[in-house]
Amino acid sequence: MCPTGKELPVLGARSFPEEADTALVPGELPNEAGSCWRVRDPPSSAWMGMGRPARSRSPGQLENSSLFLQAFLLLLLCRHVSSQCKILRCNSEYVAATLHLHGPGRGAAFCTALRSYSLCTRRTARTCRGDLAFHSAVHGIEDLMIQNNCSKEGPTALPRPRPPAPNPQGFESLDICDYERSFLYKHGRPPGFQHCAAFGDPHIRTFHDDFHTCRVEGSWPLLDNDYLFVQATSSPVAKGSNATVTSKLTIIFKNMKECIDQKVYQAELDNVPAAFQDGSVNGGMRPGGSSLVIWERSPGRHVEIRADYIGTTIAVRQAGRQLSFSIRAAEEVARAFTEEQDLQLCVGGCPHSQRMSRSPRERGRVPAETARALCREMLPVEDVYFQSCVFDVVTSGDTNFTMAAHGALEDARLFLPDAEKLHIFQAGGGCPLISPSFLLFLLPCGLWAVLLHF
Repeated sequence: MCPTGKELPVLGARSFPEEADTALVPGELPNEAGSCWRVRDPPSSAWMGMGRPARSRSPGQLENSSLFLQAFLLLLLCRHVSSQCKILRCNSEYVAATLHLHGPGRGAAFCTALRSYSLCTRRTARTCRGDLAFHSAVHGIEDLMIQNNCSKEGPTALPRPRPPAPNPQGFESLDICDYERSFLYKHGRPPGFQHCAAFGDPHIRTFHDDFHTCRVEGSWPLLDNDYLFVQATSSPVAKGSNATVTSKLTIIFKNMKECIDQKVYQAELDNVPAAFQDGSVNGGMRPGGSSLVIWERSPGRHVEIRADYIGTTIAVRQAGRQLSFSIRAAEEVARAFTEEQDLQLCVGGCPHSQRMSRSPRERGRVPAETARALCREMLPVEDVYFQSCVFDVVTSGDTNFTMAAHGALEDARLFLPDAEKLHIFQAGGGCPLISPSFLLFLLPCGLWAVLLHF
């Protein structure tokens, strides 16, 4: 992904060589596709032609020119060039060498980096003939050497060693495929996160901490945004029952050019694999392929999928005859959808027509008090997870549902950004209980209303 949010200045006052056969228009730089990057005119001078460098510039302008060149080089890094021309390697080495050079004291080190950059371009000149990215870099180097009074003769630095490759193909790990690190760099703070879960009947905890019990049957989207698609397929928990459980989960990690190939994960009852459908366990052969990985936490029962390139972690579990899904997603990722993608159980919860009460039924496969005793062993706090556990055990008669609710609670404990929101307390019908503090607030208001009436 190319850097955004900055205008690019005119790199120098020189024209491209004749083999490029391209005329420059003030304020534009041509690319290989024939279109142009829009650039900003220098603040202190008009467009100059035919290789005449600026006569005088302030130290601030010189430093800005260097920063602008780095921004331009980063842009060039994102462009496609032939496998023979190695200009991108020269660009990346120069950016790495000057990334931390700032202020008036950078002179000698900066000139050394420019000479190294120039040497690298000369070595690859033969294979880069006619490449606009190459010629842009050559003229940018010449201008910067003039502006900084750098001699063409002098020491050159060895290329900085690259970090260890994350996979056998030797691809370099990219910061753009580390969402949390990239967000911190851009915004100066860590990103926010949201949590959603689907387990048991199914019970849905939305990104907004609403909690619903659904009778949805068939396939329903839990998530559908620019990065992820998650679909849950439900079937009746027992013959003739209105209650349903998740029997299949399909998760699609959509293609992200810089980081991963599109990957599909699918789990079914008694088949919770620790690999994607194509047999791989990561995001593929791209530079950021290691930013998507699957970890097997319990063979055939619990897997965790970490998608660091979008700041997201997903847990898939099987307990009894049902599957559960939990996710911690970056806020930007959770909100990256259009109006056409409005049906998402993790966002809006169950449709009103599909919601059920969690009040224990009079006639179940297990008595309500027995179910309460079983669930209390795993869930001492009588919150919505406890209510869901009781409902599922009564309805299905399967005591393994205590593990489903317990697993969902443990995932919430790990994934929720705010630990105080772990427990949700609702009436059996799904309406939030009024807190005591709110009742204390209403009491004096009611007394004032009575006094004013009389």
